[in-house]
Amino acid sequence: MGSVLARAREELWQAVLARDEYAARRVVDAALEAGADGEDVLLEVIARVQDKVGAAWAAGRMTVAQEHAATAIHERVIAATVHGPPSGRDAGAQAARTVAVACVDGEWHALPARILAEVLRLRGHRIDFLGAQVPTPHLIAHLHQTAPDTVALSSTLPTRLPTAHTAITAIQAIGIPVLVGGAAFGADGHRARLLGADAWAPDARAAADLLADGIPRPGPGDARQAIDDLPHLGDQEYTMVSRSKWQLVRSTLAGLEARLPAMRSYTEEQHERTAEDVAHVVDFLSAGLYTDDADLFTGFLAWTGDILEARGVAAHVLDPALTLLREELQDFPRAVALLTQGSSVLRGRGAPPSTAGSSA
Repeated sequence: MGSVLARAREELWQAVLARDEYAARRVVDAALEAGADGEDVLLEVIARVQDKVGAAWAAGRMTVAQEHAATAIHERVIAATVHGPPSGRDAGAQAARTVAVACVDGEWHALPARILAEVLRLRGHRIDFLGAQVPTPHLIAHLHQTAPDTVALSSTLPTRLPTAHTAITAIQAIGIPVLVGGAAFGADGHRARLLGADAWAPDARAAADLLADGIPRPGPGDARQAIDDLPHLGDQEYTMVSRSKWQLVRSTLAGLEARLPAMRSYTEEQHERTAEDVAHVVDFLSAGLYTDDADLFTGFLAWTGDILEARGVAAHVLDPALTLLREELQDFPRAVALLTQGSSVLRGRGAPPSTAGSSA
């Protein structure tokens, strides 16, 4: 079966590169007809090709539009073909459970959650798939009406962790356990534990195995506030930085123009991209302050550096923005410490380019 799945991965990759939805569906149909079950097709073919799509975008070999087209093909192929009966992998183990699967508010990467929903459905669970970008108040109102056994929350972006934390505590407050997953929670789930989730799974199979055993419901005394999980929030640094985001972006851009004369000749598009870069830095700084996790912030800078360098721009061009933010936030010791560590990461990547780039 390994050869069937390997061939399907290569053929599906070629189909999404060609933006050929019909070919993509034929690939998946052929793998199923050759004996692969739906779960393997979802996880060993579609999910792995989607990972390859993401890597190609990060390396500059695929545009945003091409990445979106590939993702849309995968979504439609899943909808059209992976709808067989339950796989029987958990037959007799536990009664089917009702699971609401949703992305946290602000999270638009819905494909991982969709794959999870389909794997759980194939395992025999009853699934209520709510998709991307589910505002927490609307989610809670929906859960009051539907009363699922478990909520599975997905988040790829670490900047959504404060929102995820709000959702976790609100869901637990109405007596429903929360299973979380996605890159935002860390490769080992340490951020899931930090935010008080009832369970974390590194992938859809692990999530299905956890649900087979059952996730205990939170008790009436388990309701918490954010400050209970994260006492460092008492210093108000996260609140002050997140609320002043756009003021920080504007002041940083003004400082960059004063210190980097080349910016004065930037095109409108270059100015917009620079503003976006600075806004992302502030967002990840805020998330790092919320979780008190330096690796979250420095990991973002390292990842951004890889993307910039793949596009011919040295990562070091971000350092002036960090310097200006450090000056703006000099009265916030945790923020200054994160920005200082971030500068060290960037400076360790090598010399800046000899000409001005299009990013801060």
